[in-house]
Amino acid sequence: MRYIWMIFGVLLVAMLAMLPRLGNRKPGPMPEKAPVQQVAYSPAALAPSAPANLARADSIVAFGLAQRGTPYVWAGTSPLTGFDCSGFIMYTFAHFGVPIPHSTALLVDVGRPVARAEAQPGDIVVFTGTAQTSTTPGHAGIVISRRGELPLRFVHASSSRREPFVKVSQVEDSDYERRFMQVRRVLGPGTGVVATARAKAPTVATVTAAARVASPVPAMPARTVAVEETAAPVTALPKVLPKLPVSRRVAARKPAAKTATTRKASTKPVAKAKTVAKTGAKAAKTRKATARPTAKVSTQAKSTPAKTATKKKKPATSR
Repeated sequence: MRYIWMIFGVLLVAMLAMLPRLGNRKPGPMPEKAPVQQVAYSPAALAPSAPANLARADSIVAFGLAQRGTPYVWAGTSPLTGFDCSGFIMYTFAHFGVPIPHSTALLVDVGRPVARAEAQPGDIVVFTGTAQTSTTPGHAGIVISRRGELPLRFVHASSSRREPFVKVSQVEDSDYERRFMQVRRVLGPGTGVVATARAKAPTVATVTAAARVASPVPAMPARTVAVEETAAPVTALPKVLPKLPVSRRVAARKPAAKTATTRKASTKPVAKAKTVAKTGAKAAKTRKATARPTAKVSTQAKSTPAKTATKKKKPATSR
């Protein structure tokens, strides 16, 4: 134990001697930062050109028209289950990397407003609700008509009872003209909508080029293996099936059933004998009852001649 305390004291003294040296160390020179290059920012340089916007608008319109016939489903956002009006617009623009909210009330704040006469393919047209006094957004669609073309046509997910699916309608000469609110442009400069790049699927050319660059894998040598056909042995079925053992419970229950049946059978003759005895006793009683009057008659018949004889004999004796 003494040696352990000595070692502990030596270590403590060594640590106290090293602390001043650690505190007097000077920090080394900091590495110099690389100069940051300033790049001039211009929205015009980042914004796509007009031909690119037109090409994207035509693609959006064609993709939206391809969804015609999809049923209307409240809050639907997929062609597999169905669309509502804002879900159809969100799905169509999201296919090309343009984010659109899934809410008709928020569509009036997306992009920038455009006059009705300047509406072009790819714009969003917003309408009020179906009520006569409605003043809030309740329906929307994607414009498919060219600029200045009349009537103004659009593709949308209709919730009407007659045609509840994605279809094409027009603003003029319809109830949509009364419900028209505004047109919003989400493609092009000044809209405030930033399109995100979509991941492109690899083409056949890129796949073949990657296959050529990859190192070839040497083929494994082929080896022939002889396979012998062996017939599996077939066991013959027994001609007489073995008797299965009868359980004790079944064997014990069978005599009880027989005794019950014998008891029932034995009780039947006893009951019959009792009924026969009863009927015989009744018959005997009736016979006795009928026999008693005849006996009285016979006794009366026997007694009357004797009396008459005695009456006749008395006068003779008196004489």
